[in-house]
Amino acid sequence: MKLGHSNKLNKIILIGIFIAALVMTSGCTDKSASNKNPEVSAPAEASGAVDADKAAESGMITLTDGFGREVTIPENVERVVCSGAGCLRYLVYLQAQDHIVGVDSMEKKENEIEGRPYVHANPQLKEYPLIGEARGEDDPEKILEVNPQVILKSSMIGQASSSTATDADALQEKTVIPVVSFPYGSLNNEEQKTEMYSSLRIMGEAMRKQERAEEVISYIEATMQDLENRTADIPESERKTVYVGGVSMAGAHGIISTEPAYAPFLWVNAKNVAAGMGTEHADIAKEALVDWDPDYIFIDVGTLQLGNEGAIGELKNDTSLAGLSAVKNGRVYGVIPYNFYSTNYESVLANAYFVGKVLYPDRFEDIDPEAKADEIYTFFVGKPVFSDLNGQYNNMGFKQIPL
Repeated sequence: MKLGHSNKLNKIILIGIFIAALVMTSGCTDKSASNKNPEVSAPAEASGAVDADKAAESGMITLTDGFGREVTIPENVERVVCSGAGCLRYLVYLQAQDHIVGVDSMEKKENEIEGRPYVHANPQLKEYPLIGEARGEDDPEKILEVNPQVILKSSMIGQASSSTATDADALQEKTVIPVVSFPYGSLNNEEQKTEMYSSLRIMGEAMRKQERAEEVISYIEATMQDLENRTADIPESERKTVYVGGVSMAGAHGIISTEPAYAPFLWVNAKNVAAGMGTEHADIAKEALVDWDPDYIFIDVGTLQLGNEGAIGELKNDTSLAGLSAVKNGRVYGVIPYNFYSTNYESVLANAYFVGKVLYPDRFEDIDPEAKADEIYTFFVGKPVFSDLNGQYNNMGFKQIPL
């Protein structure tokens, strides 16, 4: 009896062992098949959620730049370089200039006249290592030498988004450093303003300066609204006709250089006589200026760099311009240059208050244009640099120009 019982027990144990072996063999086979067949694990690997989780676990974040490119960057960026005209200016606006580790040739250049407020406020920027030539002509080897974690790259108005995205991809491939690219934008119209604000937010996200980006955008909006509120109810018949000449654009220019969409005129509801010339920078015929005969002429004092006083010299000496009403009535005024390695928006806003004060003094009686300019410069670049800036132009900014 006991022996029979023992044999049965042994058989049961052997059968159990055999079944367990089959199960283990089957598990190994399945696992091996899974490893050999990438389709089994592909859906999980391709999942955006999985990628996001992996990025978070590794201290990385993924953002979408201004040209729709998804770029994965460190969550805490401490070392950065800026490529392209105006890119470093935006970094200063966001109070993140201490993270810069290299600059392009324009930022290192010792200009006889320096028209960029952010450089006056941050002279140390010229001391950083060189990463390439101006206007986005990068040197990948020099960038690698300074070892940034991220490259911020701006594009100018008019650059095709497809080519800009391609340039960013190419630079990223050469350096194996993430490139966050965006359009510079402008305040000339709603489309370009949207681009500008989006770019500030993208840069803010990259540099953990989201709150400051919103502060900058809110400040701009509040300033434009203040200007609008002061002048919006001026009857059409009482709005002054105006012209701005000598506008800097990749260097100094004479009287025919103007901006048909000059923002300070738009914001104070003045009638720009050149408004029909489009939305971007334009060179007009002197005959057109004579025909328009504006009530007031404003001169971008950057024109002084031409020699012979530039546009001011033309108004003094060109007999074809002597009959202009603004010249005869002493209504010619200087405004601060704002185009210097792209647009200095703080100077644009400051100019608007001076223009408003000249045209409609009763609407701006509480404004001291120079003090207002320093308030604006301090907000954007951290220091009140109006006197430093204006001093380079013989203090002719925000003044009536004697002819």
